[in-house]
Amino acid sequence: MHDVIILGSGPAGLTAAIYCGRANKSTLVLAGDSLGGQTAEIAKLENYPGWAGSGMELIQFMKKQAESFGAKMEFASATNIKFNEDGTYTIICDNGKSFDTQSVILATGARARKLEIEGANEFFGRGVSYCATCDGFFYSGRDVLVYGGGNSALNDALYLADIAKSVKIVYRKSEFFRAEMVLRDRVDAKENIECVYNTELKSIAGKPDSDKLIATTTDGREIECDGIFVAIGHEANTDYLSETIKRDNLGRIAPESLPAGMFIAGDVESNIKMQIATAVGTGCTAGMDAIAYLNTRK
Repeated sequence: MHDVIILGSGPAGLTAAIYCGRANKSTLVLAGDSLGGQTAEIAKLENYPGWAGSGMELIQFMKKQAESFGAKMEFASATNIKFNEDGTYTIICDNGKSFDTQSVILATGARARKLEIEGANEFFGRGVSYCATCDGFFYSGRDVLVYGGGNSALNDALYLADIAKSVKIVYRKSEFFRAEMVLRDRVDAKENIECVYNTELKSIAGKPDSDKLIATTTDGREIECDGIFVAIGHEANTDYLSETIKRDNLGRIAPESLPAGMFIAGDVESNIKMQIATAVGTGCTAGMDAIAYLNTRK
């Protein structure tokens, strides 16, 4: 029986693990199929105070710190959580294992929202990608398109601009209202980035007798490119939870809706900014709340 099991190995989950481990609580982190979540995909992390490096480097540092206080890691994902009559929980995982715990911290983060237009699923992995840092190197010296207009989309475009021959950003509004000004300025300064405003992607098709794609926009433009990188927001990873736990339209959860002994941190929490600094703060809160709860059960 663990004192606390943390679902997720991003900044929120690892911060909670540090706090719980320091409080001498037996702590298990179910890390999913890979360490770090979205943070691990950030090539250059600039907006987390006190850190200069990649997202994966930060995650590795936090993992080592959590393990130094006794937290254990298991690379598995929860498929179901059972609430037991004695107030404990049983977590069933996709690797066939199950774990018992007195408390649970949900820190499973979010995933990229999928593009639901003609051709998007057909060409996924064959020109359509949701991770520029994962797949960008395939497009060295080629022409790519980024779809979206927030910080993620502009960061992707800037990353790709140093790899690809050209980058087009397609965005439905007249300017990047949601993106930070520093990113807008950097995009403007890149000679190989072109912005296509006031339109959306309508369909994606393959160019005959070629490995290129044709992206058709809602205003009738056809854009020929080698790859399309989609950055149109995220949805919380909470599909493993029962329907009794209410979620918003992005799958995120309000902390007050959770049963006793269950806590929440990071991008799965409703009404917070999806930032690493926020994830760390909510991870701290969830860890301290779990410690206080466990102390009342002695």
